[in-house]
Amino acid sequence: MTADLGAMDMSDDWVAPPVHDDDLVRANTGHGWQEWVRLLDSGPGRAAGHTEQARWVREEHGVDGWWAQSVVVGYERIVGIRLPGQRADGTFTVSRSRLLDADAGSWRARLLDDGARATLFAPPTTSLRSKPDARSLRFDLADGADSLGIIAVALDPVAERVRLTLTHEKLPDAAAAERWKDRWAEWVADLGTE
Repeated sequence: MTADLGAMDMSDDWVAPPVHDDDLVRANTGHGWQEWVRLLDSGPGRAAGHTEQARWVREEHGVDGWWAQSVVVGYERIVGIRLPGQRADGTFTVSRSRLLDADAGSWRARLLDDGARATLFAPPTTSLRSKPDARSLRFDLADGADSLGIIAVALDPVAERVRLTLTHEKLPDAAAAERWKDRWAEWVADLGTE
C-alpha cells in the first residue's frame, strides 16, 4: 500500500512522504508518523544508523521486525536521511515490470544465453552474477570497464504468461536512478513488440 497523502497528517517540513499511510502504520505499530518522528528523534536520534534505529523500535516498542524496518525507512524518508528509491548504503534502486505473453522457461533460457542476453540488453554488457538456477537472475551491468550497477530479473508465471520484473541496483545517485528508470520503462514497453 502506498502513501495516500490526503489521509496523512503531513508536516510542512517532511522531505519525502513515507510509503505506508498513517492509519496503516498506527494499526500495525501503535503510533502514527508524527509520533514515530518524535520517538525516534528523542530515542536513538538521527545520527544512529538504520540497524540501531530498527533494533530500538523492536526492543523498546515491541514492533515486529518487518514493521520496525518499515518505520525506520519511513522515518528516514520523512527527515531526509533516505530519499525515495535510496537504499541504506546510499545507492539507489529502480524497478520496472511487464506482463508478457510468454512462459517463464523460455525467458529464463533467453537470459542465460550470452548471445541472446547481449542482444536484449545492448548497448551495456551483462555478465551472470547469480547461479543459473537462482529464482531471480542477477547480472553485472557494465559499459566497458565502468560498472553500471547490478540488474536482477525475476520471472513470475501468471497463468500462461509471465511477469518480468527488472530491478536495477547500486545506482550512484537520484539523477542516475531517474535516467535508468526512464530507460527501463522504454525497455519493458518494447518487450511485447518484438
